[in-house]
Formats: sequence, C-alpha cells, structure tokens
Amino acid sequence: MPAGRVGPTLLSVNRPLDVHALRAALVAPTGPYAALTVLDSTGSTNADLAEAAGAGAADRTVLIAEEQTAGRGRQQREWSSPKGSGLYVSVLLRPAGVPAARLSWLPLLAGVALVAAIGELTTLTAALKWPNDLLIGPEQRKAAGILAEAVSAPADRAVVVGMGINVSQDPAELPVRPGALPPTSLVAAGATDLSRQELAAALLRRFAELEREWRASGGDPSRSGLWQAYREVCATIGQQVRVEFPDGTALTGAAVGVDEDGRLTVRDPAGVQRSLSAGDVVHVRPVR
Repeated sequence: MPAGRVGPTLLSVNRPLDVHALRAALVAPTGPYAALTVLDSTGSTNADLAEAAGAGAADRTVLIAEEQTAGRGRQQREWSSPKGSGLYVSVLLRPAGVPAARLSWLPLLAGVALVAAIGELTTLTAALKWPNDLLIGPEQRKAAGILAEAVSAPADRAVVVGMGINVSQDPAELPVRPGALPPTSLVAAGATDLSRQELAAALLRRFAELEREWRASGGDPSRSGLWQAYREVCATIGQQVRVEFPDGTALTGAAVGVDEDGRLTVRDPAGVQRSLSAGDVVHVRPVR
C-alpha cells in the first residue's frame, strides 16, 4: 500500500487492545510493571495518572487509552485523537535515588525506547527531534510526541511520562500547527502490517529495560548507556537550528549535543555554547 493511503488493513490495526494479554506479558510477576489499565476514552492519560500518583498509585503503573479528548503536550498545547487510531500511553515512575536534574532525561529515554520498538516491528526509518518528537521517513514527519511531568505525590518524587503515537491516521486528518513539523502516522509511512497490540507491548518492554538501567545508575546517562543511545538516534544533533524562546527572541547556531542533564547544547556563530532545557524553549527548528 502506498505511503499516505489507508485501507482494509486498518480493521486489524485498529482492533481494540487486549488488556488481559498486555497484563500477562508486562505486569508482575511475569513483567516489569506494577499495574496496567486500558481505558476506552479519557481526557488525558497523563492527567489521570498524575491524579492516581497523588492517591498513592504504585511505581511503574501504566495507563493506556483507546481515545483521548484532551491530550496534553509541551507549552500546554491540547489535542484530541480518534478512537483506535493511535497509541496513547502514560507510565508513572517513582525513581528514588535519581537526582532531580536527571529527570529531564525521561522524555529522551522514552524517545529511544520508541525508536527501538519501531525498529523491532517495522522497516521504517525513525529518529528523534530534541526534546520530544518522533520523526519518521526521509522527510522526517512527526509521528509521535512525548511529555514528562513531575507530579505531587505522597512521600517521594513522581514523574508521569506520556507518549502519543499516530498509528493509522490519514495525515490529512491530523492537525497542523503554524511552524510545526508536518504530521504522519506509522501506517501512512508504510507500516501497514503493524499491530497496536504489538507496538504497545514492544514499547513498554523497551521503556522498562532502559528505565531500569538508568535508575540503577542513579540517573547517570553515561553509565547507563542512555547518553550514547540517544546521540545515535537524535536527528537534531549536528544540525544548524533556530531556537525560539517564550519572550519572542531566538538563537541560531549548531546543535552540538546534549549535556549530562539532557539539555540541548547550541553553539552560536561566535563560538559561545549554551545549554537549553525543554522548558526554556518554544520551538527548535532546523535551518534549511
């Protein structure tokens, strides 16, 4: 099926997720997660799981929705998604022993897990745009976004990591924001045999593996191997970029890497380097 066309295979791609099979594969004692729930519809899996964290939900609790009506992104952007056409998953983490500054690695970690899962299940070319976008194909269209949020929780630090993946939407039906990357879905890009069930399982397995190593190292991206893994799949590193800030100013320069806290390092034309956190910026765009 040509990229950009949606056909009969969507009957299987969009089949409702089998929560019992996911629990059998991923929830303790046979898997790494404490609990896993699939909702038919909700406003935001991140918002729901943040509320659950405040009520004492366990470390490594997973929440998936077939449909989101008020999904959350960076800069308080909201979006909705048709039922069964994407994968909308959030994971609650309570990473005791990890310094607060290293928590900014979690959306990057999720991106590495997502690229790995897509590589496991498809032949698509996948890469990451710092800090939170999945890029698919030679045109590097956006197929997913990632949002990590610190939440109020009893006794210890908690973070909710949310991933919203376009699986089978027609790109013409996806919202396009001014200046944003052109959107696509995995099926439209050519992964016509992809199963949402398989993608959910592969993504959560990969995420758990990476997060376990990262947490065991105290959040150290070098000792855990995360730093190198991220550099290998980040399309932003090595590009000339324009960084736009909330006050309307901008910085143009070379994206030379990410630092030990997951911040993007940009070198301006005068050779001065500046490290930027995701919360510092509105947009990071390649300079063509």
